[in-house]
Amino acid sequence: MKKHSVLPGFGLTMGFTLLYLGLLVLIPLSMAFLKASSLSWDQFWHIVTAPRVLASYRLSFGASFAAALINAGFGLLVAWVLVRYSFPGRAIVDGLVDLPFALPTAVGGLALTATYAPTGWIGAKLAAVGIKAAYSPLGVVIALTFIGLPFVVRTVQPVLVDLEREVEEAAATLGANRLQTFRQIILPAVFPSVLTGFALAFARALGEYGSVVFISGNMPMRTEIVPLLIMTKLDQFDYAGATAIAVVMLVISFGLLFAINILQWLNARRLSAA
Repeated sequence: MKKHSVLPGFGLTMGFTLLYLGLLVLIPLSMAFLKASSLSWDQFWHIVTAPRVLASYRLSFGASFAAALINAGFGLLVAWVLVRYSFPGRAIVDGLVDLPFALPTAVGGLALTATYAPTGWIGAKLAAVGIKAAYSPLGVVIALTFIGLPFVVRTVQPVLVDLEREVEEAAATLGANRLQTFRQIILPAVFPSVLTGFALAFARALGEYGSVVFISGNMPMRTEIVPLLIMTKLDQFDYAGATAIAVVMLVISFGLLFAINILQWLNARRLSAA
């Protein structure tokens, strides 16, 4: 018996899917590669390996990795609290997690700068002990952590909801302590989702601009991120140079995301084999 679907047939649906992805993703990205191809290899290499560009790579990738790693740990903790505990105001806390999604990034950047600047509420206390938050690489990490937290929390939450508490109780009955239960029962179940949230937060942080541009101070060789450097080159009408840097970011980002997906696949195979 022929199965009917509310959506059009596979051919038409696939055609719309490819058209949609092509217009919004594939064609714009291919234009970046096409524009960069107008440069000779020597010109391209000179642009993407300039000292100022290399410094921005180090800051963008290093700060993005640090922020995603922080979110992986604390995002799991926040998701655990929201799923496993009932407390007054839980719905408000759950809604606050999504605030970086709804808040314009520039507004978030201004709020973070006002808070962590040397005259700000938290920044003044940090400055008193010799820690400079705003206008430093630490400020970049803070901003990227702020915008990446929802990705980990919302990825881990459904897994924790489906995780049976009876399994933990059975482990405790068999004599496992809390650390053993977490390491052998909970962590293997949530690790693929944590890794997915980490990858999403990392990818989001690499392209962040609005929330970082205020708190970083935009000092070349020190607190200048790659998206800001690309914008600077565009303001100088150096379109080929901007696209050359963008192509490098695309290639590295795709490579890192591919590696993370491979790790997820290997971990899923390990769990299924166990």
